[in-house]
Amino acid sequence: MTNDLMQTDLSVWGMYHHADIVVKVVMIGLLLASVVTWAIFFSKSAELSSAKRRLKQEQKALAGVGSLQEASDISARFKAQSLTTQLLKEAENELALSGPSADNDGIKERTSFRLERRVAFFSRHAGRGNGFLATIGAIAPFVGLFGTVWGIMNSFIGIAQTQTTNLAVVAPGIAEALLATAVGLFAAIPAVVIYNVFARTIASYKATLGDVAAQIMLLQSRDLDLAASAPQHATQKLRVG
Repeated sequence: MTNDLMQTDLSVWGMYHHADIVVKVVMIGLLLASVVTWAIFFSKSAELSSAKRRLKQEQKALAGVGSLQEASDISARFKAQSLTTQLLKEAENELALSGPSADNDGIKERTSFRLERRVAFFSRHAGRGNGFLATIGAIAPFVGLFGTVWGIMNSFIGIAQTQTTNLAVVAPGIAEALLATAVGLFAAIPAVVIYNVFARTIASYKATLGDVAAQIMLLQSRDLDLAASAPQHATQKLRVG
């Protein structure tokens, strides 16, 4: 019995080769899911790292700016497709559309709404791919468990057909079945970890975007208030004179 068990190929490849077709399909699907997980990890890691670094630099460049026009002049030095430049254009566009209006509070409210929508859009764009990671992390263990249940079921059928409980007959089938669960965990664990890492990174990225939008909103509010108070100062000077 021991010699028969030793002659059975219990390597990973051997167990896969002798597994039932359903178990093979399950394992192939899980391995493909693992490939997708790591592809998303490497591509999004580079993308988010570059975007966060560039956004931090742009935020620092606007730190000492005193007006929206000055910020717009500085943004001309930013790289193409700069998110800060796009946020500035949203504020400038609202000012241009609201030019005849004297309701500064309305202009500020509309600009704030547009900036919030733009920040939300950028955040959704940064979160692309996280849905796949969440799905893989959630269902991969259950898919692997399905392969295990199917494999063990076939092992018991084999025991019934051979009418023997010889370990050499039982062990390979159970090992093949458990391999499916192992592959499921191999796919799920990295997906969950990477999802959590990206969730924190995207939250930090969104917070920085919100800070930039608030900075732009502050500049526009200052410009509007200074423009509104200029005639009052001129009138007071004439009266004093």
